[in-house]
Amino acid sequence: MVLNLRVMAPNRIVWNSEVWEIVSSTNSGQVGILPNHAPLLTALDMGVSKIRHGGQWSSMALMGGFAMIDNNQITILVNEAERATEIDPDEARRTFKMAQADSAKAEGKKRVIEANSALKRAKARLEASTAA
Repeated sequence: MVLNLRVMAPNRIVWNSEVWEIVSSTNSGQVGILPNHAPLLTALDMGVSKIRHGGQWSSMALMGGFAMIDNNQITILVNEAERATEIDPDEARRTFKMAQADSAKAEGKKRVIEANSALKRAKARLEASTAA
């Protein structure tokens, strides 16, 4: 038995195929989805989703959004998403280091929030690229 997974960003469909399992970061922790999962609507946090399909695992960096699970259909609407294969690990490492430095020197409430968000995004991209 399989799940039908569709991941959609504002500018493209990132994933649209059958999968066996998916593990994603939600605002309240990780959730694993297998066939026949109970219906669920949840907010997604920035982080890495792991997807098992065709006997192998793939990773994807998701930049927040929502997931709806019902009747073996998973629909994920995200602000932005990148498959691990689309991310250059060296570029992701450089971006993460710059985001860390930026976060450490950020001052003022607005700038701290922006820097922490950029760091979280960079971390998700780096983790996804190295998990591929």
